[in-house]
Amino acid sequence: MTPKPTFRARHARYEIDGCEPQNNAIQTGKIHFHALPKGHYPGTLVPINILPGLNSIGFWNAGGMQDWGLDSHRNEGIEIMFLETGTMDFVADQKKHSLRAGHFTITRPWQLHKLGAPNIGPGRVHWLILDVGVRRPHQDWCWPKWVVLTKSDLAELTRKLRHNENPAWNSTPAIAQSFRELARNVAGWSQPHAVSRLVVHLNQLLIGMLDALTDQQTHENEQLTTRRRAVELFLQDLDHGRVNAGEPWTLDRLAAHCGMGVTAFSKYCRELVNAGPVEFLNRCRLDLAARQLRKQPHLSITEIALTSGFNSSQYFATAFGHRFHVSPTDYRNQPQANRI
Repeated sequence: MTPKPTFRARHARYEIDGCEPQNNAIQTGKIHFHALPKGHYPGTLVPINILPGLNSIGFWNAGGMQDWGLDSHRNEGIEIMFLETGTMDFVADQKKHSLRAGHFTITRPWQLHKLGAPNIGPGRVHWLILDVGVRRPHQDWCWPKWVVLTKSDLAELTRKLRHNENPAWNSTPAIAQSFRELARNVAGWSQPHAVSRLVVHLNQLLIGMLDALTDQQTHENEQLTTRRRAVELFLQDLDHGRVNAGEPWTLDRLAAHCGMGVTAFSKYCRELVNAGPVEFLNRCRLDLAARQLRKQPHLSITEIALTSGFNSSQYFATAFGHRFHVSPTDYRNQPQANRI
């Protein structure tokens, strides 16, 4: 089995979605599922040299309201999902969208998203995940060679996808037909000429998406692909605990994680959170410590200080008091309702 792709910078990394709730639903017969993955996703495994970059494609049919949903996660490539029938709640960057039959969604590489709020609804869902070699928002996209759009059309599609803030779109008859044909290809994977058919319908889908975005997209946000955006996403992940603030971060490491020098990183950090990188990191570490005090009562104050990234329990206690106006011990002993 191939290793999971990661969005990595030294010791920090984001792994792709493990699909555990979906796997459980498949195994217990809650959904009828067909997919062609590359190693780490569920389905019938496809050799990595077949359609490089196409890391997962398939569909499922859920006959009724489900008792599971996919938690917030990231994928290494563009994820395109089409809801052929039913209804579904979809969340991207913490904004919920209520999908109905005929909607399709686009998430950029490594964009945070989830399916179900909290559970998915009944419906027939199609998807594909296409890796374009991106590990940071400002990196150039590299499409697989089997994508045969003209150079100008592919450049236009790339720009529209990279600058796209709206994840939910209305499909067209051409898009719906492409997904139905792709589903037939997936279900009939053992038939002759399956790869050629898949290539044809994938390219037709991309052309159909370009047409739909041309008609529906009224605004493109170039800020989504800037260096500033890379810093913004990283700081959000530190703040929400998706990146471990307790790691031995240095200013150089923080900047390197976003692929830039210390001066540029510090400038963007100040603009985004009105604090320098070290000040913001310490704030995140104190928030991490506060969560550990609540959830891990078996750990000592010193253990929590060390796992939160502080080298001294005395300095930790002083910094914690400044932020929360109470000592770590008193914070732990407070009733839950009184905690900040």
